[in-house]
Amino acid sequence: MHNSFMWIYSLICDFFLGEAPVFFADSFLGDIPNGVDLKSKGHETAICVGSKIYVIGGADHELTSAIGVQIFDKSSREWINPTVLGTKPKLSNGHSAVLLNGDRVLVIQGDSKSDGCFWFLEVGTPFIREQEKARGNEVVAWSKGVLGNVEKPIVISGPSGVGKGTLISGLMKEFPSMFGFSVSHTTRTPREKEQNGFHYHFSDRSVMEREIKDGKFLEFASVHGNLYGTSVEAVEVVADAGRRCILDIDVQGARSVRASSLDAIFIFISPPSFEELEKRLRARATETEEQIQKRLRNARAELEQGKSSGLFDHNLVNDDLESCYKNLKNILGLTEGVKTARITYPELVNLPVEHLVSKIDQKILINCGAAEYQKASDNRYVLDLSLLKGGAPGRTRGLNLYVTNPSTDQVNVDNQLSLPTTSGFNNRFSLLTSLEGSSP
Repeated sequence: MHNSFMWIYSLICDFFLGEAPVFFADSFLGDIPNGVDLKSKGHETAICVGSKIYVIGGADHELTSAIGVQIFDKSSREWINPTVLGTKPKLSNGHSAVLLNGDRVLVIQGDSKSDGCFWFLEVGTPFIREQEKARGNEVVAWSKGVLGNVEKPIVISGPSGVGKGTLISGLMKEFPSMFGFSVSHTTRTPREKEQNGFHYHFSDRSVMEREIKDGKFLEFASVHGNLYGTSVEAVEVVADAGRRCILDIDVQGARSVRASSLDAIFIFISPPSFEELEKRLRARATETEEQIQKRLRNARAELEQGKSSGLFDHNLVNDDLESCYKNLKNILGLTEGVKTARITYPELVNLPVEHLVSKIDQKILINCGAAEYQKASDNRYVLDLSLLKGGAPGRTRGLNLYVTNPSTDQVNVDNQLSLPTTSGFNNRFSLLTSLEGSSP
């Protein structure tokens, strides 16, 4: 391990503990068995969270093109290679890192555009705790930060024959550019004329099982010996395209999605009565009596689960299709005059390698191009994190980036935000970052 990290480590100890560091460069690694060599061409930062130090930088030990993460446990004085989940950011010329709420680290990559420079490394979020409990080892997860917001995805559930498909088709027809479906994954073989990536993502069972284990699926089920499921990435791709994702899944799947980090609206469609549902199923005349009885058994269970407290936000009774469709549109905030999605794309800015960061509450001041911490810059931004949504293993959305006026430190947005001057950001993270220089 190189001396730059030991210097950072000593600064951390000085600042957090108010005393000299316990370990020094020579003794720090001397008696650690199987010490990990962190020498690399990449830039490294060290973030202290309780008794652990997260070293971010250098090449990933499994993927040389991605940023690596290692943990030093101060209590055991051992290095740990954690399981790293999520899409890993590529190596960059330099980055800065700031601890947020004790459970995730904001990593800002230099020499990048603002649509790809913000990443979150989750170290103690509910998703991480769940993964660590299931795996029995240290886990961290990457999530790409996305500027701006998107409309919440819609989860629609209900028993077979209740009319979900008709209601969804109505939305797709009336609002053709506003909604989109996520493409499900399956391990079954493609049927004639089925296209990979359009009808399904056809996957090998071993690959899909591994990705399920890695937390990359919102929900999945085994049907007739094949796996079917909705991946996090499939939903995020719809949102990235500026569309609102609709998930037509059963109650079991809805429960899995509710337990995930996806911020969605959950709607359950009920029949006016069980007898009416049976009548509709038989009227379709597409199934055998055995299949109808199986669907009716499943319907009883789903109707009972649909009443579960806290699972669904709305329960619509489809006694009259036109009335139910109107109520569905009201829930989604749709009006007759709106036919397309209202999308605003934030203006892209370039962040240089050399940048300094400071944190106050839920806002990050990014000072670009300043050779010294006290020196004002013509390129200064405020990254507002107060509306964050989502997280690993998907995207972290809701970031807002504002340009500030260096002479007044006023944010150039409609709702003016007053910020102290750069010298007023006197917190441990700005000190560490400024001392480190945020450069390779």
